Amino acid sequence: MTPRRIVIAMVEPPLPFGSAPSRWYYVLLKGLVARGHRVTAFASCAKANEIEQAATHFPPDRYDLRCFAHPVRSGLAAKVESARRPYSYMFSPEMRASLQHELDQGFDVLHLEQLWCGWLGLGHADRSLVNVHHLVSIDLEDGRAAPWLPWFQNQLAFRTERKLMQAFHYVRSCSPRLEQPLRDMNPGASITTVPVGIDASVYDFIPDSRRPQTPVIGLIGSMAWYPGYSAAVRLLTRLYPQIRRAVPDVTVRIAGWSARSALREFVDLPGVEIVENVADVRPFFESLGVMLYAPIRGSGMKIKVLEAMSFGVPVVTTTEGVEGLPAEDGVHAGIADDDQGLIDRTVAMLRDPARQNLQRRAARALVESHCSPETTVSAIESIYEAMGSDRNGSNRL
Repeated sequence: MTPRRIVIAMVEPPLPFGSAPSRWYYVLLKGLVARGHRVTAFASCAKANEIEQAATHFPPDRYDLRCFAHPVRSGLAAKVESARRPYSYMFSPEMRASLQHELDQGFDVLHLEQLWCGWLGLGHADRSLVNVHHLVSIDLEDGRAAPWLPWFQNQLAFRTERKLMQAFHYVRSCSPRLEQPLRDMNPGASITTVPVGIDASVYDFIPDSRRPQTPVIGLIGSMAWYPGYSAAVRLLTRLYPQIRRAVPDVTVRIAGWSARSALREFVDLPGVEIVENVADVRPFFESLGVMLYAPIRGSGMKIKVLEAMSFGVPVVTTTEGVEGLPAEDGVHAGIADDDQGLIDRTVAMLRDPARQNLQRRAARALVESHCSPETTVSAIESIYEAMGSDRNGSNRL
C-alpha cells in the first residue's frame, strides 16, 4: 500500500496499559508507523505522568507524537464554550493551533479517534475518518429519566453525538451492533466495522502456578461510567449472593477508578474487597478465578474483557460483554444475559479447573486472531485506500 500522510487526533495518549481506548491508540500508532506511513499524532492528556509515559513508548526520534494537557478552565467563558461546543473542553488552544498548522501543510487522512474529536475535524470532514468506540445514546439510555441535572447532561451528550456523527462521511465502527444506530444518525455515511486492536503479546499468559487456589470472582473497570458501575452493582446485589450459596467460600474483588467512592455502600460486605486506581492490572487479574462482567447496558467492545482473555482469566459475561467478538458460549466465555445463566456458568467454571484452562486458552487464541494488530491495522489501511479511491474517482476529497 502506498504510504500516506496521516494525522491522528486522540482524546487520550497511546499507552499499552493506559485507559481502555489508549490500548487501541498504542496499536494504531505503532502499526501505521511500522508500515511506512508518515504519521503525526495529537493526544489530549488529563494526567501529566501519562505524557511522560507516552514519550517513553514513542521516542521523538522515531515517532511524531504531540501530547497536550487538558486546559485549565473556569468562569463564565468556559461555561459558554461548553454550551456552544459540548465535550470540546479537553482540546487546548495549543493543541488546536498545532493540529491546524500540521493540516495546513497537507495530509491524506485526518483520523479522529472517538466522536468528541469530531470538533477538531469539522473543517476537513471529507478527508476525515471518525472512529466510534461506543455510543452514549446506548450506554446512558437508562438515564433518560434521571434527575434534572443528569438528565440535562445526558441530553447534551445525545445531541452532540448526533450532531458530530452527521458531519462526517467516513466512519469506522468497532462492532456490528453499532452500525444501525450510526446509520440512523447519518444515512449517507460510509460505515466500516473493524474490531478494536489489542497487542496480546504485552500480556503474559498467567500460568497455572500463579492462579488463585481459592474461588475468587471479580471485575475491573471505571465506576465513573454507567456500564462498569452497573456491572459491579449487579454482581454485588444479584449474582454474588446466589453464587455464594453454591460456593460458600467464594470471594469478590472489584477494582477500578472511583470504585470505593462509587460503591461505598458495599465496601463492608463480607467476602468483598473493593480497590480503586490500580497502578498495575496484572496482579489484580492474577487474583481472579473468574471475571464476571455483566453490565446492564454498554455498547462497543469491552477492553477489560479482551484484557482478561489475553491474560488467561476465564470470563463469564453477557452478549454485550463480548460485543464485537465471535465468541462462543462454553468455548471462549460463559455467555448469558439472564441472572441464572450467569450464575450457573460462574459456578460451573469455579468448580472445574480443567474447564477453566480450556476456555482461557481458547479465548486468548480468539483475541490473538480477531483483534491482532496485523488484522486491525490492515483493515484501517483498507479504509484509507477506499477514501483515496473516492478522491481519485469522484473528487469527493
